[in-house]
Amino acid sequence: MNADKLHIIDFTIYRGRNIYSHRPVMKMILDIGKYGEIPTNQIPGFNEKLLALFPGLQTNVCGLGYEGGFLERLKKGTYLAHVLEHVILEMQAMVGYDLHYGKTRVIQEPSVYYLVYEYENEVCGLECGKASVFILNHLLDDEEIEIDGFIDYLKKISSEAELGPSTAAIVQETKKRNIPVTRIGNGSLIRLGYGKYSRLIEATLTDATPCISADISSNKQLTKFLLSENQIPVPYGKVVFSEISAQMVSKQIGLPVVIKPFDANQGKGVHLNLKTKQEIIAAFRDASKYSNGIIVEQYIAGRDYRVLVVGGKVSAVAERVPALVVGDGKHTIEELVKIINQDPRRGEEHEKALTKIRLDDVTDKFLKSQNMTRESIPAAGQVVKLRGNANLSTGGTSVDCTDLIHPDNAEIAVRAANAIGIDIAGIDIVTEDISKSIYETGGAVVEVNTAPGIRMHLYPSKGTPRNVAKDIVDLLFPDDSAAHFSIVSVTGTNGKTTVVRLIAHVLSATGKSVGMTSTSGTYVNGRCICRGDNSGPRSARALLSNKAIDAAVLETARGGIVREGLGYDLADVGVITNITGDHLGLDGINTLEDLAFVKSLVVEAVKENGAAVLNAEDETTPYVLGRVKCRVVVFFCKEKSAAEKFMKPNDAVVFLKDGVITAEENGQVQAIVPVTEIPITLQGKIECNVENCLAAAAALYALKVPSETIAEGFKNFEDNAGRFNVFELNGLRIMMDYGHNPAGYRQALKTCRALASGRLIGVIGMPGDRPDDAMRDVGKQCAGVFNRIIIKEDQDLRGRAPGEVAEIFRRAIEETGFPSENVIIIENELEALKSAVENAAPGDFIAIFYENYNLIKEYLEDAGAQRIF
Repeated sequence: MNADKLHIIDFTIYRGRNIYSHRPVMKMILDIGKYGEIPTNQIPGFNEKLLALFPGLQTNVCGLGYEGGFLERLKKGTYLAHVLEHVILEMQAMVGYDLHYGKTRVIQEPSVYYLVYEYENEVCGLECGKASVFILNHLLDDEEIEIDGFIDYLKKISSEAELGPSTAAIVQETKKRNIPVTRIGNGSLIRLGYGKYSRLIEATLTDATPCISADISSNKQLTKFLLSENQIPVPYGKVVFSEISAQMVSKQIGLPVVIKPFDANQGKGVHLNLKTKQEIIAAFRDASKYSNGIIVEQYIAGRDYRVLVVGGKVSAVAERVPALVVGDGKHTIEELVKIINQDPRRGEEHEKALTKIRLDDVTDKFLKSQNMTRESIPAAGQVVKLRGNANLSTGGTSVDCTDLIHPDNAEIAVRAANAIGIDIAGIDIVTEDISKSIYETGGAVVEVNTAPGIRMHLYPSKGTPRNVAKDIVDLLFPDDSAAHFSIVSVTGTNGKTTVVRLIAHVLSATGKSVGMTSTSGTYVNGRCICRGDNSGPRSARALLSNKAIDAAVLETARGGIVREGLGYDLADVGVITNITGDHLGLDGINTLEDLAFVKSLVVEAVKENGAAVLNAEDETTPYVLGRVKCRVVVFFCKEKSAAEKFMKPNDAVVFLKDGVITAEENGQVQAIVPVTEIPITLQGKIECNVENCLAAAAALYALKVPSETIAEGFKNFEDNAGRFNVFELNGLRIMMDYGHNPAGYRQALKTCRALASGRLIGVIGMPGDRPDDAMRDVGKQCAGVFNRIIIKEDQDLRGRAPGEVAEIFRRAIEETGFPSENVIIIENELEALKSAVENAAPGDFIAIFYENYNLIKEYLEDAGAQRIF
């Protein structure tokens, strides 16, 4: 790596809410080489060259909080990573995006930084990041840079990556209803909503449009046949496959005629009002570029109207006007087109309200038919049409006529859409006047379009804009169910899996079809559809796309939050069970407050009318509360006074009162269920499960689930696989638990003491990515409880050398004075358990802190063990 250059090490794209922002951001890890020790005011000429290229930087606010703050920092001396942050934001501004959020921090002194910056267009954000590094490196080498070329390129690729006006309008209308929107890929495919209420759209093509209907509409001749069957006026015509046939059919029909491809769109290859043999031959040859079959049909004189039918009703009507220029007696047609194309409403394709007019062979032929060329100078006021078709994609414009359509014509348009079976259809009608019945004027339906563009209705050149996107969203979501899809997100150090299982179990009892993600897998209505650790954002997104569910309970782990952010937009309830020093030292998380900052995202990303559920007895709760903006429900095991310092007047509490889980809010007290009646607490002996029940009860209370439903659900919830499961085998008791950190072990060891009557034998270990101090802590805890200890290792060593974790445990245990003859190392987990069983005596109690639940469970069942809890 060249120390004189800026070098990108890594890029991460956060498309949803994340630990840096609730807006999409990108994170770049960057090495600035020797410039880690050279501020900008010590790089000769750098500031001047930078500001010459990016004059907008002079007004950037920066962290100083006032306009010109960045310029002040630049002059006093700042580092290139910070400069890069501002250049990336400025380049996006030059492309047309109003973005301001950025953050730069050093990772490794003096030269490795991460910088985070907001983006709106993913392609633009990524390319601006790369281009900015390239530009700064060239400035440092004193090389010339042509910034306009970069900006033109960025505008082009950004435009191509934007949603088209039709899709964008539907997305915006959906968001107004608080329905989440997910873009799938980089095209126009969008998912609106979650679960059973979700809908897919691509432009105006919906997931309800039958494939056969879309196929029919692309077959113009078949469409005409079906319309004729339904007694809808259509132009007479035939399909031909040769020039000779085209000429023969034209004579049969009678001139003038229309020639168009059998299955093209956007007006490609369409030729109107053909009157001569030469015109017919030329039109046939052009149309043949787009289709083998060519339609020759009767020419219907009149204006070109598009009638938009949405859900069996006329939503909007527009007259489509072909691309044209109006002469001024001075400029050529080509010059007039260039003037028109300067209109900021015109884009290259469909990204803006109008499309730029292109001069091509079709235009030249059409002008020739009018005895004109591109170089002709039309007289002042002379209207010169440039094409025969009126498609917006070729530069046409539109005039709103929604209030003018004759009832007969509206009824015909609806019948045409129904005849083909299209929920959102563009019906093309040619008639002299849309306000008069085509039964009287001789007009006809000339096409039925699936996935019709709606920008002509949203942004007519003349007349009233029509919010047809609202009509489409009304069709997709006839009620507000999609906005009320329930999501509960649970994070914390311990207890997450048990809490999500409890919540999902009770919600199922309310009649909802519930999906759940957890470290043990993804479940729909209690059936596992994907095994493994599914506590990350990808699993959440996958579940939320499942059409079988109308509620989701998500276990949301720290690692996924750090790597990708959240896999959903906003939850109804966010839960933090507890926060202890697990995973410290990973991903830049070095303190308990760092960890609380990460996990607090779950309670920040809650709907305005939702709730944050917090543990009043957790030391990080005061910090987390400072980040919460919604209603708060706190839970605790001890006396109510433990939470009083956190309480606000409108907060609710869920706590133990005389052994009964109780809720209190605004002076109203509800007894929910005695803990002794909840099987997973083992009559209250398993303290951590009592706490887990309190957390789950608080979440369910926040969802307004009736107390009796919560109570019944807790009483019949028994399948908490892998958490404090106890088996009996030949007079032994064997407990399986997933203790994987000091806090988890502490609770598990309490349970061992409460359940055991004979010797205690521990089969212990921890994941290799935990800190050495955490392992030593656990080893010492175990030495104070167990009579005999077998140390095993996980199969996934997570970066550790074989035997390394076991040796840390062994030393920590022996340092306590624990008899060395009573501690052995058997690295294989299954073999370690087998050794414990073979060397145990009746009445002994074995606790195994497993990595592979299914492997251990299978061994015990094959050995004849019976699960008693």
